[in-house]
Amino acid sequence: MSNGEHNRRTPAKTILYTALFAALLLGGLLTLFFASFSVFKAVELERAEGRAQLYHSTLLSALERLEHLPFIVAQDPAVVRALSRGEVDGLNQRLEDFAHRSKAEAIYVMDENGWTIAASNYAQEINFLGKNYGFRPYFKDAMAGKRGEFFAIGATTFTPGYFIGNAVSDESGNAIGVVALKIALSELTGAWAASGDDILVTNKEGIVVFATSDQWRYHATTDLSENQRIAIQNKQQFGKQELLPLNWELRPDSEVLLDGTTYLYANKDVEQQGWTLWYIKPTSTLFERTWFVIILATIVMAAMGIGFITFRSNQLQRALKASHDDRQKLIVEIEERKATEIRLEQTRSELARTSKLAALGQLAASITHELGQPISAMRNYLAAEEISSGHKPGGVIDHLNGLVRRMENITKELKFFSMPGDNNTETIDIADLIDGAVGLTKHDLSNKHIDLHVIVPKDLPAISGMRQRLEQVLVNLIRNAIAALQDLQSKRIEIRAVLHDGAIKISVRDWGHGLRGQSIEQLQEPFHTNKPSGEGMGLGLAISAAIVREHKGLLSAIDCEIGAKFTVQLPLT
Repeated sequence: MSNGEHNRRTPAKTILYTALFAALLLGGLLTLFFASFSVFKAVELERAEGRAQLYHSTLLSALERLEHLPFIVAQDPAVVRALSRGEVDGLNQRLEDFAHRSKAEAIYVMDENGWTIAASNYAQEINFLGKNYGFRPYFKDAMAGKRGEFFAIGATTFTPGYFIGNAVSDESGNAIGVVALKIALSELTGAWAASGDDILVTNKEGIVVFATSDQWRYHATTDLSENQRIAIQNKQQFGKQELLPLNWELRPDSEVLLDGTTYLYANKDVEQQGWTLWYIKPTSTLFERTWFVIILATIVMAAMGIGFITFRSNQLQRALKASHDDRQKLIVEIEERKATEIRLEQTRSELARTSKLAALGQLAASITHELGQPISAMRNYLAAEEISSGHKPGGVIDHLNGLVRRMENITKELKFFSMPGDNNTETIDIADLIDGAVGLTKHDLSNKHIDLHVIVPKDLPAISGMRQRLEQVLVNLIRNAIAALQDLQSKRIEIRAVLHDGAIKISVRDWGHGLRGQSIEQLQEPFHTNKPSGEGMGLGLAISAAIVREHKGLLSAIDCEIGAKFTVQLPLT
């Protein structure tokens, strides 16, 4: 082959190889796109199942919290006398006390014809006295000897609520009236809306009874027949709401089209009420993540291409360069790889910790739901027993109330991992923050005869954050320091605040037993504790670390020559 022929074929080969490379690159990017989208979708669906279960548990807790109260009030002799003899004097005030204690929106008593003869809201401008609710299904079911439960917009107050009815029987066991309870769910739906998630709850007719968006509430996800609309109007369930159709279309692969937007969904049945809870997430977030991966992969491949070209260029010039340059380049590459491996290991550790906290959140939600109903029922029964038998201080009821409060405190500590936090921030003075935490532990410090030193400069700038949660962090650290000084004769704790590198550092130092070889990562693992059984759940540092991360800060711990020092670092902005 002549040199001319070879030179003509070389550009053709270059074009062919370039086209082949471009085709392979395009095919690889398309494969990566669909693979990444599938992975992100699977991960998001798994997360949606967990979030749906969490919100399902909180809804059941809200509905079941007071389900025993109508039965207890129906056994009250004052209620029986009012219905059988017409003696209603003082019954309004008694119902008002029941409602205040149980935090129910309203408790009211109706005679056998549905007329309200007493109500806890008697003193309000809009109340239930003299109103007839005999048309409500919960009244009819209760009078028929069944448990009455019904969601509706109030016919008097025009506010939505969940109604529970229980029959009042005379000595012969005949129903002579109904005790009804109204539970307001606005606080629950408000917490859902604050979480930033999209949630709907539909009844068996497909009508949205709860939603985090006002434009979805009281709309129908299915076409309502004329008979269904007449039945709903007869029960006056939704007041004057038109129950307009919602642009709702279920699709395969757990997708739903809502108002022109495609969402992934996970749903949970609320069986007793015949409801369905829907947790939805826009699929647009999946495309954003997928495109980020594609762009990142393109950058990486471009970088690899540039690196390859650079490498080839260096190969051609290697004969002209000193061997020292090559050795230096190799050292730099090794250092970069080590740094990348360190960052990868840190990312893996953080992902493992996040997965544990997510699992703990689901476990905490399940535990608080399963314990919430029995604890609430115990408190209601104790309240009824206290009312009917008369309160004797120091008796069995007080001891049982103490046990119930102890169980409630345990569930409250677990609720930190299952409920979204309060994002209301305020400007916080560091000295006031430390004084507040010291005030909450002052009793323990005094009883343990601990010498406390607080060193806070007067010119420290304020920070923005959630005061109560930051106080909880300092209280946890102070109590841990108190526990570290147990059984020591010389007991000293020092709290110091300084401004360093644009951040506030608050340290709690003790002269106790130290960290005993444990790292801060081990100490802040949930349920990790050195305390005896019954004295702590091992959640203090886990909760503290989570709160500090919420504030974009850092919680660290070091061993001192004697004792240990925990430091909370918080940014100024």
